[in-house]
Amino acid sequence: MADSKEQQRREWLAQADILTEALPYMRRYTGATLVIKYGGHAMGDPELAKMFARDIVLLKQVGINPIVVHGGGPQIGSMLERLAIESEFVDGLRVTGEETINVVEMVLSGQINKNVVHSICEAGGRGVGLSGKDGGLVRASKIMRKRTDPETGEESLVDLGFVGEPSSVDPTILEVMVESDIIPIVAPIGADEDGQTYNINADTAAGAIAGAVGARRLLMLTDVAGVLDSEGHLIPDMTVDQAEALKQGGTIKGGMIPKVETCISAVQRGVDAAVIIDGRVAHSVLLEIFTEHGSGTLIRRI
Repeated sequence: MADSKEQQRREWLAQADILTEALPYMRRYTGATLVIKYGGHAMGDPELAKMFARDIVLLKQVGINPIVVHGGGPQIGSMLERLAIESEFVDGLRVTGEETINVVEMVLSGQINKNVVHSICEAGGRGVGLSGKDGGLVRASKIMRKRTDPETGEESLVDLGFVGEPSSVDPTILEVMVESDIIPIVAPIGADEDGQTYNINADTAAGAIAGAVGARRLLMLTDVAGVLDSEGHLIPDMTVDQAEALKQGGTIKGGMIPKVETCISAVQRGVDAAVIIDGRVAHSVLLEIFTEHGSGTLIRRI
């Protein structure tokens, strides 16, 4: 019995130590805006989703202003399957026709967005859901993709349908929310000047929003530990120039390339630093913000 009480006492002391160690970082980020791209396993695992919601609410309660931008590719794919609508991908982007864009908007702005909002509210925060169409937040423009014929080497442009990228971001509605006790939850949907709806990659949307609001940090939750070197070891910190060199040299490859490019773009737009972190790790956001070494790969200007 005595051993049990002593063990409990040590655990309490350890928790107190963690809180005191986090205090300088809380002070450093007080009043700062963080944009967190939320997706992957972190969003699909119910227990991790609850932890994420609690962590976001904690950030708000200690004076930090989180803005969450979420994805939803697997959920969109599942709904399209149920509706017997076939999906085609080009370089990881879903070709989005008129029928598909209606489903995409329904899933992202409806089901997923409201689930995240509910989780934030359940954890004690005031989450409010919106999409890039609300308040003119994200103006989108259509994108095309180049495709090279493997046999002839000829290049052609592929029409992805209603797939877009941010052409401009008006952060007014987010600034109003950030100044209150509201936590904005943003679905990556935008519209062009004619009101046409476009599906936007969540990473790209998060990077553009981070730059527009002058975020201190952009946090990209992924399903990997971060950027790995040629021997498979985590790179904890790099400059934009170093990231570009690793990309050109082939160390950064595959699906990590667009994530790193998003981080570089955000930093070039004025974000202090962007971090690629493992969303599969419990409390990865808190580990990144409130500990000395962080939990992923940080990309900074110099």
